[in-house]
Amino acid sequence: PGMPPPDHSRQALRKFILERGSAPDAAGARLPTERAFARQFGLPRNAVRRTLAELEADGRLRREVGRGTFLAPPRPAGEDAALPGTSPAELMEARLRVEPGVVELVVVNATAADFARMHQCLQRAEAATTLAQFELWDAALHQAVAAATHNTLVARICDLFHEARQHAAFGKLRDRIVTEPLRLDYQRQHRRIVAALEARDAPAAREAVIAHLTC
Repeated sequence: PGMPPPDHSRQALRKFILERGSAPDAAGARLPTERAFARQFGLPRNAVRRTLAELEADGRLRREVGRGTFLAPPRPAGEDAALPGTSPAELMEARLRVEPGVVELVVVNATAADFARMHQCLQRAEAATTLAQFELWDAALHQAVAAATHNTLVARICDLFHEARQHAAFGKLRDRIVTEPLRLDYQRQHRRIVAALEARDAPAAREAVIAHLTC
C-alpha cells in the first residue's frame, strides 16, 4: 500500500497530540521529537513542524528551545463557551491592565532559552507570506512572552486573551484592519518589546507594550 496523503497524516498527528493532551495528568508531559513524529506518521519534517506550530499557537503545547516539546494543560469543559461573549473593548481593557505587568515578571524570570524562542517567533512572523501565517507566529510570540514569566497562572490568563482573540468576531476585525504597513509596524513594535525584555529594562518594556496595544 502507498503512503497516506500528507494532509491525512497531518490530521492523524494532530489527533494523536490532542488525545494525549486530553488526559488529566498530561500537562507538562514531553512529546517525541520532530524526527520521531516524521517517522511515525510518514511526514516531512517541515509538515511536522508546521503542525506543532499550529497547536502551539492554539495553546495545546509549548516548545522550549534546547529542551523539547511539552503538552499544555487541557482546557476545562465549557471554558471556550464563555469567551465568545467577550467584546473587543473588554479584551483590550483587560490586556492594558495585565500585559504591562507581565513584562515585569519576564524581566526578572526569563532565561536565555525563553529569549531564543522569542527571536524564533519574530523571525517566523517576519518571514510569513500570508496574514494567517503572521497571525500564527504573532500569537506564538505573545505566548512565548507569557511563558517567560515562569508563572503558570499568569501564562494561563494570557492564554485566555489568545483564545478570546480567536473568536470569529475578532478574526473579521483583524482581517479589516491589518494592512501591510500596519503589519510592518507590528513587527517593529515586537522587536522593540523583545529588545527591552532582553535588556532587562522593565520601564522600557512596559512603555513598548502599552504603545503596541494602543497603536
